[in-house]
Amino acid sequence: MKKFFTLFLMFFAFLSVNAQKKEKVKDTVKTEVVNIITKYNPKIADAKKIKKSPKINLLKKSERKKLEYAIFSAPVASTFIPKSGVVKGIDVGVKERVYKNYLALGFGNYRTSYVDAFLHHQTRFNNEFGFNAKYLVSQENVKNSFVDSDFLNFNTGIFYKKQDRYFDWKIGLNSEKSTYKWYGLPNETYTEPILYSINEEQIYNSFKLIGDMDFKDSYIDYGKIKASYYTDTYNSTEILARFDAKLDFPLKFINNNFNDISIKTNAEFLKGEFKKSYKDLNPINYSITTFGVNPEYKMNFKSVKIKTGVKLIASLDSENNLNNVFALPDLFIESPIIKGTIDVYAGVSGNLYTNTYKGFSEENPFVSPTLFITQTLEKSNFFIGFNGKMTRDVSYNIKANYKEEEDKPLFLRNASKFNGVNTNIEGYEFGNSFNVIYDDVKTTTIFGEIEYNVSKNLSFSTQGIYNIYTTKNALEAWNLPAFEASLRTKYKNRKWFAITNIFYVSERKDALYNSQFPSSISAIEKIDSFIDVNLNGGYHINDKFSAFLKLNNILNSNYDRFANFNTQGFQVLAGITYKFDFLGF
Repeated sequence: MKKFFTLFLMFFAFLSVNAQKKEKVKDTVKTEVVNIITKYNPKIADAKKIKKSPKINLLKKSERKKLEYAIFSAPVASTFIPKSGVVKGIDVGVKERVYKNYLALGFGNYRTSYVDAFLHHQTRFNNEFGFNAKYLVSQENVKNSFVDSDFLNFNTGIFYKKQDRYFDWKIGLNSEKSTYKWYGLPNETYTEPILYSINEEQIYNSFKLIGDMDFKDSYIDYGKIKASYYTDTYNSTEILARFDAKLDFPLKFINNNFNDISIKTNAEFLKGEFKKSYKDLNPINYSITTFGVNPEYKMNFKSVKIKTGVKLIASLDSENNLNNVFALPDLFIESPIIKGTIDVYAGVSGNLYTNTYKGFSEENPFVSPTLFITQTLEKSNFFIGFNGKMTRDVSYNIKANYKEEEDKPLFLRNASKFNGVNTNIEGYEFGNSFNVIYDDVKTTTIFGEIEYNVSKNLSFSTQGIYNIYTTKNALEAWNLPAFEASLRTKYKNRKWFAITNIFYVSERKDALYNSQFPSSISAIEKIDSFIDVNLNGGYHINDKFSAFLKLNNILNSNYDRFANFNTQGFQVLAGITYKFDFLGF
């Protein structure tokens, strides 16, 4: 090994000597300076591109193994102490369980009984049906009434609803029964036999069939049909049938910026009979057929919302041989002045309203069954208003309008047929019932309302309306108040709830007569204004049981709803409500 290493050193030294001798040979190439005149600007295209990344396939045994690791946790004493009050949770409240059914029972003074029930069931096959009933009776007479003045209201209803692929439909049947007394006798002297002979009771019965259809992805938006039958103690009858539908016609095929045109259509048939009039024994018949078409188009121009349309109405009165066709405006414009704070709106509209015996008796249950029924034409209704929000929690609406109406109905007291001794007259012919007269009336109205949401539990709202009436033939706008106002307060938390309603109605006017019927108006009687304070509150005992308390006419005001028809004083109604679900439903 040592000999081999010695030979290697001698060979390496020999090569080094020869290399030094070759370096001493002179090079014949002379050195010169090279000047670069042009610059070289490389382009991206000059660079070679790698068109495909190479893919390396490793053998199974050469692949990297996945690293697996585990942490052994051991408890460590923490020195962190959280500071209280830094992080606050959001109060979303307690989720209230909603039950499908309820039953409420209550009792109060004036021997008042109250029952309210609702039963509901829905299957997994989109079928739904329900039943409701409400009963309210007061069996004690109003103070200073000469005859019975108790009342009763009872209504029930059932419905069935189904959701299909192309439309949803619903059918229902409602029934109502109301009992009232003509107790508003004039201030005269009545003997016991006379008072005993007065049949002051009036009973109204109503049956209504309702059908609704809501279409999906169709040119027909909805279709509704209503048919009702109304009777009373004196064999008065009224039949009302009405059909409503809304159609949507797209205009996208003309221009994508166009909206749909909606067309509301309706057909109405009214027929009724009173067995006799107030002045004689001749019956009163009425039969009115109405057709209406209301095309309208909605569009937005920048921040301005516009709805324009027209109402085309045809009215056929077969009893009086009167046929009329009306074209009434339907325009509405709304635009913001200060976005989110003040919006201004204005428009003009008109309509033809069909008056009914049922509608009059609901507004004034003391009408006589001897009415003349016709339609009311709202020729024009010009309005302008402002709405918006003063702050995040305060909203408002102010509106002024001017309206012209032909044949506006007014309630006017009937003259008495009682001469002091006769007892062969009807119970409503003692000057204790009301007739309906019609007149052309112009009305100027100023309306305002404000709502203040103090919190999610407390809110206030108030509104007022002031009217100025101008009649054509009537001496006064009979039984119409010039000013009405209301104040409403709502409070609710997890356990308690309360609603306060305060109403104010200004004085109204009715007629006084010279003598017994037939007679002319001799003077005008002023019916005093009144304030009515009501409170409805309660306490949730648990999810299923609640106790409620209703206090009406808290000020115990002895005011008149209509002339000589004073109301009950302070009223108390207390009860309990039970909410539940059927087993298995």
